[in-house]
Amino acid sequence: MKTANLPWLAAALAATTVAAALATTALAAAGALIQPDGAPAELRQQSAMHWKHPLQTMILGAAHAGKRLVAVGDRGLVLLSDDDGKSYRQARAVPTRVTLTSVSFADATHGWAAGHWGTILRTDDGGENWTLQRDDRDNDQPLHTIWFKDGAHGIAAGLFSLLLTTDDGGKSWVPGKLPAAPGAKRADLNLFRLFPDRQGNVLLAGEQGSVYRSADLGHSWQLLATGNKGTLWAGVVLDDGTIVVGGIQGKLLRSGDGGQHWAAIDSGTKSSITELIELPGGQVQGVALDGVSLLSADRGLSFTRRQRDDQLPLTSVLADSQGRPRMYSQSGVVSGN
Repeated sequence: MKTANLPWLAAALAATTVAAALATTALAAAGALIQPDGAPAELRQQSAMHWKHPLQTMILGAAHAGKRLVAVGDRGLVLLSDDDGKSYRQARAVPTRVTLTSVSFADATHGWAAGHWGTILRTDDGGENWTLQRDDRDNDQPLHTIWFKDGAHGIAAGLFSLLLTTDDGGKSWVPGKLPAAPGAKRADLNLFRLFPDRQGNVLLAGEQGSVYRSADLGHSWQLLATGNKGTLWAGVVLDDGTIVVGGIQGKLLRSGDGGQHWAAIDSGTKSSITELIELPGGQVQGVALDGVSLLSADRGLSFTRRQRDDQLPLTSVLADSQGRPRMYSQSGVVSGN
C-alpha cells in the first residue's frame, strides 16, 4: 500500500488508531509519512465514532457555518459550537469513520468536509447531518483541503496533485490538472491548503514552495513563483490583497503585490505552521506544532511568538464572533486560548 503524506503532526496521527504506521521521517523532512486509514470499505460503511470525550479527540480542520463553529477530525468526528466555542457537541449523523482533514461552508447551512480515501461529505443543515458524496475504493489518496465559493462551485485537493472541481454542489467531481513548474515534466506535488482572496480568486499551497492561483474556480491555474522550496501547509489573503503562506520548520513568506514578489518573514520558530487566518485590523494569527502560536499586528510584516507550556501540537484556528482565536489540536479543542 502506498503511504500518504498528511501534513499535520506526526505525533498526533501516530498516537491514534487511525494511523496504520508511525511516522518514518522527521518533521524536518517534507512531512510526516503515514499510511492512510486501513480497511477502507469497513470504515466507510460505519457511522462516525461517538466519543466519550469528543472534545479531547484529534481535530484537523475547522470552519464557520454562519455563526456556528464546525470542527472535523479523527474517525469521522464533527463538532459543532453555537456559543463561540464555549461548548461543543457531536454532529447527529456522519456516515464514515475515515479521518476528516478539512471542512468548508458556502453559507450557514451548506457545507462540505473532505478526508482520507478521497472522501467528501455534504451537509444541508449546518453540520448536524451529513451524506457521502464521494470516496475512492481503489486509491489511498487522501484529500487534505476543500473549499467552496458558493452552493455550487467547489474545489478539493490532496496527495500526489489530486485535484477535483465541482460546479453542481458536489453531485459530480471532475479531475483537474496543475501546470508543471519550469523545468519539470509534470506536477505531482502534494497539495495542502486552498484559500480565497477577495477578488474571486482561490489560491492553493503545497510542496516545494508551490503556490497556485485560479481565477475560474479551479478549472485552470497559474503558478506563482515563491523562490522557496519548503513545503507550505497554510495560507491567507488579507483584505488589502497581502498574501501570507507558511509551513514546514516555521517557514513564512509574504507577498504584497499579488504573488509577483515574495519575502521571507522571521517567524521566530522552527515549529511547522499548520494554519493562518486573518483577524480584525489586519492582524494575522498562526498556529503551529509544539504549542506555538504566532500573531502579526502589521499585516504579516512581523510576528510575535508564543508557546504553550504543554507544547500541544496545534492544528487549526478560527476567529469567533468577537475576533478572538479559537484553537484546535492533536488532543482536540484547546482551552485557555
